[in-house]
Amino acid sequence: MSTIRKAMVMGAGLGTRMRPLTDTMPKPLVSLAGRTLIDHVLDRLAEAGVMEAVVNAHYRADQLADHLRRRTMRGRAPYISLSDERKKLLDTGGGIKHALPLLGDDPVITFNSDSVWVEDEGVSALGSLMQAFDPERMDALLLLADTATSIGFVGKGDFDMASDGRLTRRRPDATSPYVFMGVQIIRPGLFVDGPEGPFSTNLIWDRLIERGRLFGLPLKGRWMHVGSPADRDAAEAFLTVRS
Repeated sequence: MSTIRKAMVMGAGLGTRMRPLTDTMPKPLVSLAGRTLIDHVLDRLAEAGVMEAVVNAHYRADQLADHLRRRTMRGRAPYISLSDERKKLLDTGGGIKHALPLLGDDPVITFNSDSVWVEDEGVSALGSLMQAFDPERMDALLLLADTATSIGFVGKGDFDMASDGRLTRRRPDATSPYVFMGVQIIRPGLFVDGPEGPFSTNLIWDRLIERGRLFGLPLKGRWMHVGSPADRDAAEAFLTVRS
């Protein structure tokens, strides 16, 4: 049984790296292997037992809202609420703060709409994340992918992880084994004192690192960051081979 009942899906970005596909649609509606990116996310949440999802929208928000409305009318879980950012794009932290009236006080999953993965057989990444979240020790638990083997990610990684799962930032001159894959469990109340307007969740994470309250869980599987048309094609080719 799921211990996290609510999620927030980040659907408000401009999707500039995904052009020209996003010239006429928001990035969450880009198709991957026969489903929109946001349906990949919402279906995975539903499979994990998450009952409610808040989706924020800014760029071509009407298109995204119409898609979500049709999905709900077909009876597909989870139940969806829209957090409207049409007036101003608020970044990840600002978007969560703006959605606090819809999220409530209990820990939630936040999920980037361009994050897709294939799990090892018999593994549920979201189920493992929920099982590993310990509110006595943690204020946030991040799902992490292998920097070297992820599809669509180019970079030196994000975090180093201690043996107990606590996270620290990658040193500027080093490569870290783990990259944040856009999925976490976090306490919404952490964002109450965030600045007004746009700000990144990195601000919250840095505060948690100082207190030893930011943890990570490595993915057992293969992550695909679908950030550009080339990334989308690479992910689609990988999924085709896997099927």
